Amino acid sequence: MSRPVPMIERLRLAHAEGVLLFERENRAYFALSVSDRGDDYFAGFQARFRSLLAEQDAGVCHFHVVLGDNGEVLGRVNLVDVADGCAELGFRVAQKAAGRGLATSAVRQVCSTAARDYGLRSLRASAAADNAGSRTVLSRVGFVPTGEEILLAGLPGHRYLLSLADFMPPPKP
Repeated sequence: MSRPVPMIERLRLAHAEGVLLFERENRAYFALSVSDRGDDYFAGFQARFRSLLAEQDAGVCHFHVVLGDNGEVLGRVNLVDVADGCAELGFRVAQKAAGRGLATSAVRQVCSTAARDYGLRSLRASAAADNAGSRTVLSRVGFVPTGEEILLAGLPGHRYLLSLADFMPPPKP
């Protein structure tokens, strides 16, 4: 049985309420594998959200939401620090949507968008050594470990790299 393809949208102001709800509902779940955003994130959410949209408008980041059938935010896939044809990929999926291939499909779609629409040639990513879910997603999409060991919120982690050559559309005849 094939999995449904998630609907990915570029972040816009209309997503603010849904993103805040997504982050609140999944805060404890996310804190199990990545550092907590902290109370200030939620207290200043509206200003922070507008700041993200300004960064996106400036072209230094590309933010995306993963939407369920009812328009509910089920995930986020972000490309940050865009420079020289490369960006850093980050993603998170709601606890209730985890383990069903949603993250893999969403990351794969954003990789295609990055190559086709944003002109990126490669992506970097990081995952905590004990975050098997994120490491699996990165591997399934084609990211390869660089061998660089890092610290993520004080925990050991690894760096990954993906060439977007396989995600490029074929040349027009």
